[in-house]
Amino acid sequence: MGEVTTLEHAVAALVTDGATVALEGFTHLIPVAAGHEIIRQGRRDLTLVRMTPDIVYDQLIGAGCARKLVFSWAGNPGVGSLHRFRDAVQRGWPVPLETEEHSHAGMANRFAAGAAGLPFAVLRGYKGTDLAKYTATIKPLTCPFTGEELTAVPAINPDVGIIHAQRADRSGNVQMWGITGVQKEVVLASRASLVTVEEIVDELTPLPGAVVLPSWITTYVAAVPGGARPSYALGYYERDNTYYQEWDAISRDRDTFTKWLEAL
Repeated sequence: MGEVTTLEHAVAALVTDGATVALEGFTHLIPVAAGHEIIRQGRRDLTLVRMTPDIVYDQLIGAGCARKLVFSWAGNPGVGSLHRFRDAVQRGWPVPLETEEHSHAGMANRFAAGAAGLPFAVLRGYKGTDLAKYTATIKPLTCPFTGEELTAVPAINPDVGIIHAQRADRSGNVQMWGITGVQKEVVLASRASLVTVEEIVDELTPLPGAVVLPSWITTYVAAVPGGARPSYALGYYERDNTYYQEWDAISRDRDTFTKWLEAL
């Protein structure tokens, strides 16, 4: 029921070795601090799920936390490659990384199916791509009513879903606004969830277009001011574009990355 606790306790209680974990946020409200806490606690053999793996997943992969990545696009937005991701896939450092690649629409529909309690999702995507040749979780499906050839993808039900939001109240109800991506679906699809927030307030003030997650669908809520940096939190701070640029140089070299990791 949305228990308010600390980030350290929530990660220790929810994220176990071998778990499937989704840290979601589309450019906005990325739960970076939670990813760093997973690294600090030394979790291993994780299956990491995310529509757009960016630098927080690069960091988790470089730290040796991940065994598999389920994703739809991987890169340092506006800068280039994820070098720790590439090193793990191409050279197995620090550990080999298995990959399962989908489209954005496919991943969004997989989360939505998981949130709805359905076994799979159906969409018109993937036509004109060769992803089905390399990804076993993309299957053709014939519509029983029209005969149209469609694509089926299995639902995603992470062991743990982690998101960041702007506010929560003391009862564990969460409020977010701006670009909210698939955060709601991730929480609903996951067996357990953690929401980090910028602040905990006595009462949530209604805002146009805001999404409210009631306390009964979340497991833990933790106040982590700045928990999305270098991503941004609308109404609190802007995106730190310099950090993303600097990460390119840090992540290119194993020794430089290792020094960053030791200082985390």
